[in-house]
Amino acid sequence: MPVSITNAAHYTWGDACDGWHLLQSDGLSVIQENMPPGTAETMHLHGHAQQVFYILSGEAGFIVDGKTVTVRAGESLHIPPRIPHAVRNDGPADLRFLVISAPKSHGDRVNI
Repeated sequence: MPVSITNAAHYTWGDACDGWHLLQSDGLSVIQENMPPGTAETMHLHGHAQQVFYILSGEAGFIVDGKTVTVRAGESLHIPPRIPHAVRNDGPADLRFLVISAPKSHGDRVNI
């Protein structure tokens, strides 16, 4: 059965941000997230999970291991395990992206 944000498990996080679990398994997780303008995530790392962020629309500002990286729609960014990172939306429109984690990142997050 196809999965989309219309039928996936939904959750909220941070300051009015949304997420939808498109795939949940121990070895792999795919989440679509939405961040309104002016929202930001807490700096954190994952002990085991590596992540790929793929930007669907908008422009993401990432802080990765102390460096600022801009990722635009149609681009992706790989974050290896144990690398501190955070994403923010400084743009005028909603930021929509996929977060692909292997293994799943739920329960593997350490806020810094």
